[in-house]
Amino acid sequence: MKVYGVTGWKNAGKTGLMERLVAEISGRGFSVSTVKHAHHCVDVDQPGTDSHRHRVAGACEVLLASDQRIALMQELRGAPEPKLDALLARLSSVDLVLVEGFKRERHPKIEAFRAEPGNPLIAANDGSIRAVASDTSLELDRPVFDLGDTVAIADFILGEVGL
Repeated sequence: MKVYGVTGWKNAGKTGLMERLVAEISGRGFSVSTVKHAHHCVDVDQPGTDSHRHRVAGACEVLLASDQRIALMQELRGAPEPKLDALLARLSSVDLVLVEGFKRERHPKIEAFRAEPGNPLIAANDGSIRAVASDTSLELDRPVFDLGDTVAIADFILGEVGL
């Protein structure tokens, strides 16, 4: 599978860019999956549901299945967080996996950047960032796209991965 990332600091526009890229690229007929890294204690399961009760009782894995979707929840219970490669190995085969976050991993990525939060560019010290999508004009040694130009960014990513 082809893998390409979207990274950046908090409030840089990563999630909005990811959402637009998934719609644009899947709209072109490619199958797309996503992997999202969360830095906080995230829980997609709600207290009181049967699956949550199973997890709280001590289940290592809970597979929730319906006629619309499946969800597999795995409790790490003190084990280290899996690396990106291990997570990617769990996915079904698709044309492209878009990865949000995982800024320390070495897969190719584009940085979402907004000037207003005042954060430094990650791209300045990270060669795995192949381009920047920004809300402001930047002079860099790699391509810079308007953060809102989803078509151009999608074209760039698809060209990078050979699709």
